[in-house]
Amino acid sequence: QVRLVESGGGLVQAGGSLRLSCAHSGRTFDSYTMAWFRQAPGKERDFVACIFGSGTVTDYADSVKGRFTISRDNAKNTVLLQMNSLKPEDTAVYYCALALKITNSRNPATYGYWGQGTQVTVSS
Repeated sequence: QVRLVESGGGLVQAGGSLRLSCAHSGRTFDSYTMAWFRQAPGKERDFVACIFGSGTVTDYADSVKGRFTISRDNAKNTVLLQMNSLKPEDTAVYYCALALKITNSRNPATYGYWGQGTQVTVSS
């Protein structure tokens, strides 16, 4: 079984920073993709960023490009999301996700494993 546990959410003022962490346990895979999605109240779950198995290739939603950075430490089975210059519109529950095989890295249906989510609130 694969288990994902997010941490690091909280309340921050606009312009501030937060770092989210996702620790995964269970089976160790040779290569897999990990991603962050977010969901605001009443909205769909949106792609934020993903990082492919090697950790050298990443992808970001346009809305966070230049402000957020995704990284991974395969030895520690952890993926991080550094969020800088936060805006009120970044407020959402952030979810960590893992996919064994990628078809569309921006589609949440691609990901078979999810964390429980962590709340990020950015005040204006």
